[in-house]
Amino acid sequence: MTFNEANSVQSFVLELLSGNGDVWLAVRGPGLERSELDVLVDNDVRNALLRLNPEIAEEPSRADEVLYRLRGITLSARSSGLVRANEEFREWLLGEKSLPYGREHQHVPVRLIDFRNLSRNTYTMSTEVTFRHGRIERRFDLVLWINGIPVVVGETKTPTRPAVTWADGAFQIQGYEEDAPAFFVPNVFSFATDGRELHFGSVRMPLNLWGMWRDGERSEPEGLRLVEQGVRGLLTPRTVLDILQDFTVYATDRSHRKIKVICRYQQYEAVNRIVDRVLDGVIRKGLVWHFQGSGKSLLMVFAAQKLRTHPRLGSPTVLIVVDRVDLDTQITATFNAADVPNLVSTDSGDQLIELLRTEQRKIIITTIQKFREAREVVSARPDIICLVDEAHRSQEGDLGQRMRDALPGAFLFGLTGTPINARERNTFRTFGADEDPGRYLSRYTQADSLRDGTTLPLHFEPRPAEFHIDRDVIEAEFDRLTDGLSEEDRESLTRRAGRMETLIKASERIAKVCADIAAHFKAKVGPNGFKAQVVTFDKESCALYKDELDKLLGPDASAVVISTGSGTPKWLNDRYARTKDEEERLLDRFRDPADPLKILIVTGRLLTGFDAPVLQTMYLDKVIKDHNLLQAVCRTNRPYEHGGQTKTHGLVVDYLGVFDHLAKALEFDETAMQEVVTNISRLAGQLPAAMAACLRFFPPELDRSVEGHEGLFAAQEHLPDDATRDAFAAAYNRLARLWEALSPDPVLTTYRDDYVWLTQVYRSVQPGGNTGRLLWRMLGAKTMEIINANVHVDVLRDDLETLVLDAEMVEALEQTPERSAQRVDFQLTQRLRQHSDDPRFVSLADRLEQLRQQHQLGQLTSLMFLKRLLELAQQLVTLERELAPETREAGGRSALTRLFEQARNGRTAAAVERIVSDIDDIVQKIRFPGWQHTISGEREVKKALRRTLLKYKLHRDEELFNKAYDYLRQYY
Repeated sequence: MTFNEANSVQSFVLELLSGNGDVWLAVRGPGLERSELDVLVDNDVRNALLRLNPEIAEEPSRADEVLYRLRGITLSARSSGLVRANEEFREWLLGEKSLPYGREHQHVPVRLIDFRNLSRNTYTMSTEVTFRHGRIERRFDLVLWINGIPVVVGETKTPTRPAVTWADGAFQIQGYEEDAPAFFVPNVFSFATDGRELHFGSVRMPLNLWGMWRDGERSEPEGLRLVEQGVRGLLTPRTVLDILQDFTVYATDRSHRKIKVICRYQQYEAVNRIVDRVLDGVIRKGLVWHFQGSGKSLLMVFAAQKLRTHPRLGSPTVLIVVDRVDLDTQITATFNAADVPNLVSTDSGDQLIELLRTEQRKIIITTIQKFREAREVVSARPDIICLVDEAHRSQEGDLGQRMRDALPGAFLFGLTGTPINARERNTFRTFGADEDPGRYLSRYTQADSLRDGTTLPLHFEPRPAEFHIDRDVIEAEFDRLTDGLSEEDRESLTRRAGRMETLIKASERIAKVCADIAAHFKAKVGPNGFKAQVVTFDKESCALYKDELDKLLGPDASAVVISTGSGTPKWLNDRYARTKDEEERLLDRFRDPADPLKILIVTGRLLTGFDAPVLQTMYLDKVIKDHNLLQAVCRTNRPYEHGGQTKTHGLVVDYLGVFDHLAKALEFDETAMQEVVTNISRLAGQLPAAMAACLRFFPPELDRSVEGHEGLFAAQEHLPDDATRDAFAAAYNRLARLWEALSPDPVLTTYRDDYVWLTQVYRSVQPGGNTGRLLWRMLGAKTMEIINANVHVDVLRDDLETLVLDAEMVEALEQTPERSAQRVDFQLTQRLRQHSDDPRFVSLADRLEQLRQQHQLGQLTSLMFLKRLLELAQQLVTLERELAPETREAGGRSALTRLFEQARNGRTAAAVERIVSDIDDIVQKIRFPGWQHTISGEREVKKALRRTLLKYKLHRDEELFNKAYDYLRQYY
């Protein structure tokens, strides 16, 4: 029996859904009472309106008016944007819209869904649902409907091919959102599964943010059992409606675009445990321990939102408490970006006390320091709920006690990524309830975070001993400092540690450290499109490092961010004082990958709460210990993807030997911490095994010195089918990740020739269609550099036209069908890759993939496979000829214009026009017929393209270069 997505994964999901108490009624797509032009099942929506709205039941024609309005919103997606239309439709789903259907035309809310009594809703699941808009027709594998409204779309992929993953389904859904946005206007979320994993995401959500769903037991099932966990937890009506009502926010990103954000499973679990505890009212505290970078700020948004709107809580006051001004700024920005209603951020202690005394039922953001003026009970109300961010730092001291004395009836929930379990300061004692196992209400560990891809592993790179200071001196002097102080108080004490200051800030040492930072950044960080942070001894050191780095990298490359004002020397205030708005604009520049600001120099600021995913490397030249160290280095652990570059890890370059004793420095279990922070030297030790694993696919007697297509075909013979190629791709990707992390370390020199050869083979068998996007992903910048310098994969002359037109050539090929099919398959793949952005060629790429699978399954003989390939080649050549040269070149200019408009990040169209015009002029002059099929022609066009991109400071964007070059190959 053949296993495919329909009879394995899809049927498994359907069986699980229908087994959930028969809640979801199965109706095949063609059996629904709807036209393929309709988003909604009108009869089901109409019946729900009559059932849930007495005013509409009195006059049923009103249901048609509501339906008319809902259809208008779905049609608005193309003009107003899908996310905005989705937000407006959600307001209708939540019953926030009203119409004049009451007595004397009073406005009454219109209910489409009953959130309190779920049994009053209808739940339908359908397979093979077709939707048409104009000439576009799309078919969805699975749709979940509530009251006739499509709230969930799912795609299932085959479980039998390692290279075909859930990501292929997710990419498919993203394509549907582009082609048929109207159908996704009511969407709560979508999901994709390959039978091994199930991931979900909201409209327009980048693929790297799609998450998995696990249960609260943190069990580690695999394959279908893991998918079962996702289906049973995520796809229940209760969860879908919960996410719709309380775990969705619409925010404005830093590019002023509207985005939709939904919860991760750990946020969902923690928030519901907080709400349940408040509803129960017996235990009045709880500790939420979620690892750094796993989304605690959004967790607080969701918690505040659900606590405020829960019908049994009566609009309580939710107090968000932080212990630093920069955290206040960050949390306030998160809440404001999410447009959370009834929000106020306090400016003073007096304002905070006034808000609490007058029983303002709002979400109040404040710092713990504003309780300094609270000398007595401010409010004894039992419905004040405090969510304390970074709960380990200031809650054990006098300020924490004053907050408790001022609010004796309040619920206290502490949220932290680094709890402390020490005698003097103990987060578990302060917030943990005895009734909770392990004294935490919810826990999401670093291992959970790494497993789910919520955060990235951290590597640390020790520097030579010449940079270090005597460790005994550091320990003795640092231990004199008191933890938990303000930055100014800490610096005051640090200055007393004169011996350490003298050693660390010696001018000769600073010059050496900065030279090393500049060299490391230019070699390892900047070329990959990432940015860095330098952490120095004190504020004066920031200025000294800035002066040195300006000499090496230029003044635009770095900026100092320190706290200024009283306590800071005037000369530092004069140089670095900024308003809040000015600092936020500076940090936005840092977050922008195209901005020349690449390095932030800090000492105490931006080490907690600062979120900039483009930050990949921290140069650490300051002694930091315990939870403070982990918090600081985790600034680098956020996932990030831009311009084809995917961040695989955060990196800490250690100039003081802080990581020499990792477990002691972090006071965490050493085994657990090894999973989070890894010495990069250990990666070099993994390189030989990774290289051997790739070379093992090829016999030792294979002559790897043979060049041209003969050498490639000889290698490809040892990757005969998709399963073997996928296994090779997985092994190669492990090797490529190591290569990217280590490059340009001299340890790579020994392996360079092997790596170049393996990369050439990898590129030659990489699919040309849309499958296997996750496994066959974009290569890293260092690998692309090698490819551009050394690897010419398209060494085989492209004679598809000869194959199509020359009967004798076809007859000769048929004498050796297996090798000939391999040759034509290779040529088709390379040719179709040139047209990967042209929808007219997509169906040909899909058919090529289908032919391959049929051949491997034994459904096509080698001779029949070859004949079908030749038919496909003929259609490809015919389609290419239909595009006249002038049309192709005009299309090339149009494609390049679209590409550079996107890459210019909002700059003027005139600049884009000049870039495209320059590229067009140069290529027109140097090209010659068939240049794409000669190494010299390719080399000259690539050189011309690089010179043009250099002129406009775009030469570092490797993905931009590759796409532009592909367009030139295709259209010129």
